[in-house]
Amino acid sequence: MEAILNQLFAGVSYGSILLLIALGLTFTFGQMGVINMAHGEFIMFGAYTTYVLQEVLGKDQITYAFLLSLPIALVVAGAMGLLLEITLIKRLYGRPLDTLLVTWGVALVLQQLARDIFGANNVEVVSPSWLDGGITIAGVDMAYNRLFIIGLSLAITAAAWVVVGKLKQGRRMRAVMQNRQLAGASGINTPSVDRRTFFLGSGLAGVAGVAITQLGSVGPNLGTNYIIDAFLVVIVGGLGHLRGAVIAALSLGILNSLAEYWSSASLGKVIVFLAIVVFLQFRPEGIVASESRGLA
Repeated sequence: MEAILNQLFAGVSYGSILLLIALGLTFTFGQMGVINMAHGEFIMFGAYTTYVLQEVLGKDQITYAFLLSLPIALVVAGAMGLLLEITLIKRLYGRPLDTLLVTWGVALVLQQLARDIFGANNVEVVSPSWLDGGITIAGVDMAYNRLFIIGLSLAITAAAWVVVGKLKQGRRMRAVMQNRQLAGASGINTPSVDRRTFFLGSGLAGVAGVAITQLGSVGPNLGTNYIIDAFLVVIVGGLGHLRGAVIAALSLGILNSLAEYWSSASLGKVIVFLAIVVFLQFRPEGIVASESRGLA
């Protein structure tokens, strides 16, 4: 029984990571219809932001560097996404396959840029001392870094819900994505809303990259390890629906953990993909669906 409980905690932890990554895609893919294959590279540069800050501030300021990297990574990745939207994406709205091809090329360029700047080998990010170790409750071993990621995921999800559901920017965002022509006729600056939405979605990828540094080393291919699973979270949850993304991320994380426990890592992935295929056959619109494209 303890083994199952440990796997459940591992699944929730992995689901929290997927949720952090998928939150950004919920805006750029689910809301805007942009298949941004460079989202994984924004995650990577968010992770490298933590590494750079630790190198600049020194090893005696690990905690300060880590906490400071959260807002800075959001700005760095957000700025990269904003630049991508202004230069390329704004010409491709309504053409999702074209955005896939263009952003895939951008992803390759960013990976090579990371190799040129930081080298081809992975680099290590030192964890703050308060994230070392863990606690055991009812036989379940819970590492502090995993608990931090779960807490960060909950906090970012709550903040995203407030932005979308309560603030003027969120209402304008939903209006533009539901009916761009009508929103423009109502006086909303739709290009400005597009840029802010892309900045937010890309910035959240940078924050996810900071969290991922607590799980392993950082390298040019970091984002490719998570991007496909994150897209699946958005699709299974229902395009553009925040509540669906939360349910899908936790469900897929737990299913993946249990499937790997009872089989193997590779077979576990196959089981998860098959489960997704079967689910989408019966509910192609995802877990949460509505006639509008607003976040639910």
